[in-house]
Amino acid sequence: MSQYSVADMMVVAIARRLKNNEKVFHGVASPVPMVATMLAKNSYAPKLVYLNIAGGVNTKPKKLEKSTDGPELIEGCASMFTLTDIFDLSARGELDVAFLSGVQIDVKGRLNVSAIGDFNKPKVRLPGGAGSAVLVPTVKKAFIWRTKHNKRTFVEKCDFVTTQGNIEYIFTPLCIFKKDEEGLKLDRIFKNSSLEEIIENTGFEIRYDEIVYEEEPTKEEMDLLDKIDPEKIREIEF
Repeated sequence: MSQYSVADMMVVAIARRLKNNEKVFHGVASPVPMVATMLAKNSYAPKLVYLNIAGGVNTKPKKLEKSTDGPELIEGCASMFTLTDIFDLSARGELDVAFLSGVQIDVKGRLNVSAIGDFNKPKVRLPGGAGSAVLVPTVKKAFIWRTKHNKRTFVEKCDFVTTQGNIEYIFTPLCIFKKDEEGLKLDRIFKNSSLEEIIENTGFEIRYDEIVYEEEPTKEEMDLLDKIDPEKIREIEF
């Protein structure tokens, strides 16, 4: 067993689920998806097409920075595009994976990044949906990540539904949920956690077919991860 952090586990788990020839996009404030996509591109899925909000296609940055919208993310790229192009690509059914997140995520797999409480008089006004309202319904697979797993985040019903649609997986520090016709179902548990901890920290009933643990990161995966991200940018979301 290799030594690894929660961030390492999330990044590796995400990367394992990206496939060759998929067009994969991440936006701003996305260190975990950024590093995960680069890990997949350099190991499991070398033919993956990596797209980022900075406009780079298959970029090869010399060094990762904290921003996921910086100029280094167009270094060595094969070509460039605009964010409008990404929305068009998704609307045409040609974007395979988009990474998004939510402040509230409910049992049906709906996301809230708009407001906590009554929308007209909210307790907290959130930043809003930005591209998520377009991408989640149109992308083939939305991969959702959230670096906090508690009852404030995972709720029975969102206070406001900013977007819903083609969610495939939700990755947290404790586990992986997969969305089916009924809503979210527990898919994998990380070995740093347990079913009891997940139940205790989730605001809805946990459905599952069987208890399955995600394999821990291997030494090879950790060595490559540290080569790609030696400054551990992946840790800054935690």
